[in-house]
Amino acid sequence: MNVAINTVAVIGSGTMGAGIAEVAAAAGQQVLLHDISAEALSRAVAAMRQRLEDRVARGRLSADDAGRMLARIVPVADLAALAAADLVIEAAAENLEIKKALFGRLGEICPPRTLLTSNTSSISITAIAAGVKHPERVAGLHFFNPAPVMKLVEVVSGMATSAEVVEQLCQCVARWGKQPVRCQSTPGFIVNRVARPFYAEAWRALEEQVAPPEAIDAALREAGRFPMGPLALTDLIGQDVNFAVTCSVFNAFWQERRFLPSLLQQELVLAGRFGKKSGHGVYRWPQGAPEVTLAAAADDACAAARVTQNRDVVTHAVWIELDEVVLAVTTGETAQAMSARLQRPVVLMDHSEGDLVAVAAAAGNRPGETQKAVRYLQQQGKRVLVVADYPGLLVWRTVAMLVNEALDALQKGVASEADINTAMRLGVNYPRGPLQWGEQLGWQRVLQLLENLQRHYGEERYRPCSLLRQRALLESSYES
Repeated sequence: MNVAINTVAVIGSGTMGAGIAEVAAAAGQQVLLHDISAEALSRAVAAMRQRLEDRVARGRLSADDAGRMLARIVPVADLAALAAADLVIEAAAENLEIKKALFGRLGEICPPRTLLTSNTSSISITAIAAGVKHPERVAGLHFFNPAPVMKLVEVVSGMATSAEVVEQLCQCVARWGKQPVRCQSTPGFIVNRVARPFYAEAWRALEEQVAPPEAIDAALREAGRFPMGPLALTDLIGQDVNFAVTCSVFNAFWQERRFLPSLLQQELVLAGRFGKKSGHGVYRWPQGAPEVTLAAAADDACAAARVTQNRDVVTHAVWIELDEVVLAVTTGETAQAMSARLQRPVVLMDHSEGDLVAVAAAAGNRPGETQKAVRYLQQQGKRVLVVADYPGLLVWRTVAMLVNEALDALQKGVASEADINTAMRLGVNYPRGPLQWGEQLGWQRVLQLLENLQRHYGEERYRPCSLLRQRALLESSYES
């Protein structure tokens, strides 16, 4: 099957459908835009016209190009008209039964050469294709919102999808100026699966009252270099939408504990606090997150501490000694557990790639002892955020869980290492791919942190995947 794609049909004229139609039209394709509601179609075309006029007014598009783009998009009320399409992209409701019925009709209406795709973010492509004539032509084309802006498209194979169809779709979206990544049909595909810990660990920290929400977001944003804090991002996405995706992935994986939904997020949804769109979620909008309270400048009396280095014989990590105080990067122990083991005051610090660093002190520390660590970090140009004693702190445990989930997806053949990294950089704008992060931070360190978290909580949620253990062993053999 080798189809020249000239005419593209888009089913659904909502935000995603209209955005995809705009992308195809901008690339020179003829577009048939279908919706069961004539009113919705009219609104979509009017909204597209307004967006293009705004771009013309800002000098980002010529009036002639805008006119040609709009002329290429033809609203159609009758599904049978889509028989003329070479490629159909469905962007209707996220409901399996609706999609199966729709694709069953498309299989009858469209000739065998027509490629049939769904923009679903989590529903099985295999299930959608099950009742379709010639299921080898059915695949997923998952665009990200807003489709005209976001570069990534997940090209998803069901069990019956042919390799030739996948290759054609990758070439097509690349011609449209997008970056395709290939993946197998599995719950959440790449991005919505691998990203779950980014949200889940923030909700857990909030539930355990480690820090206020603005502090959790600041740590992930300013120390972890994520483009937005996870709690603010769920407010922006919509708490109802984000919670529904988490529940979908959780149930699709037979209630795997790594994807456990948050009871606190459920409470927000039940209260109608959906985030920015309702005016109240984790934060009140439009003001968003309040300012973060940082540690005050430490007393000058703490400045004269003797600074030396030492090594932990158990974790093999190098720590700094400030007189009697141990200042170390977290390895997944609590500061109190490390203090009891060493019989010394301990302050632990989080992973940081910016000028903000989160720290946690053992409960037995005297105030002056903790202040020595705060003062030392401030002298290094760091803004210090003090949080409750929490194993793995905020950034480190989030990154470790992202690395672990990405490795599990890789091991199970969901996608290649390169495509997983690309998907997470372009789909959710992470500062680097999770597998690149694991390589940089060290597989052994990631493994150690997860093992300590699993020991602390006694939960399957933090179990390291077997590929992480293999990479950690290989890394240690290179070092020995």
